[in-house]
Amino acid sequence: MAKKTKKEENPKVNPELDGFKMNINSFGEISSSFSIDKINDFLNKNVDDKKLKDREDLQDIKKDKKK
Repeated sequence: MAKKTKKEENPKVNPELDGFKMNINSFGEISSSFSIDKINDFLNKNVDDKKLKDREDLQDIKKDKKK
């Protein structure tokens, strides 16, 4: 029987994260093609924090940013 080879496909991602790659080396260290600051900025813009969604003061801040 022939051994099947895995074909690497790039996952579908948001255009802002195009080219994003993460690797874990043999020591368990995570390396990324983007800086942590860039990833955090993307997450802050696009993902709501479940723990903070009920706070009234944060809703006021979000409204000010959208203006």
